Amino acid sequence: MMPAAENYTSLCDAGNSVLLIIDIQTQLTAVMPAKVLARLQRNTGLLINTAEKLALPIFATERSPEGLGIMEPEIRKLLPRATKLYVKTTFSCTGAKNFAEDLTSTKRKQAILVGMEAHVCVLQTALDLHNRGYAVFVVADAVCSRQRENYETALRRLGRAGIVICDAESVLFEWVRGADETLSQEVQSLIR
Repeated sequence: MMPAAENYTSLCDAGNSVLLIIDIQTQLTAVMPAKVLARLQRNTGLLINTAEKLALPIFATERSPEGLGIMEPEIRKLLPRATKLYVKTTFSCTGAKNFAEDLTSTKRKQAILVGMEAHVCVLQTALDLHNRGYAVFVVADAVCSRQRENYETALRRLGRAGIVICDAESVLFEWVRGADETLSQEVQSLIR
């Protein structure tokens, strides 16, 4: 068992982070408000791009793709070849075959979560990982739910449980702090 998550820094650390992309699938994206979906896609893309530049492990999941569709093509095309993709039937990613073992093998203690839906799969994954001793960061502008009330309730509940609620730009700049100036400038140009 890992030490309690509060023993880890409250800043995202590129050398200690894993990016987890949860269930951004075509049947779910089809029912999301267009503005919300655009925000999620943009910010998830920024995080994937920067995670790849920093050689962070990236994990992605699809829940029951036969019913919820495949991963959104706009996201899938951004994933590096080394991305670990899991198909799951559970809401929490920790129930996917080999997920927990693969995550442990990274020896990283921070999980940065994006995806959908905030009040179901994101919430259950965040709480499961937190209970396993990970420092969990839920990127508020890269998660969504069909109903705004569900999204807001999930973020409040997660915050009260000790999960860090943050935004994509904060994660990006925390990851590149101390990085060479070229990478920092590349990240700044991505968000403009």
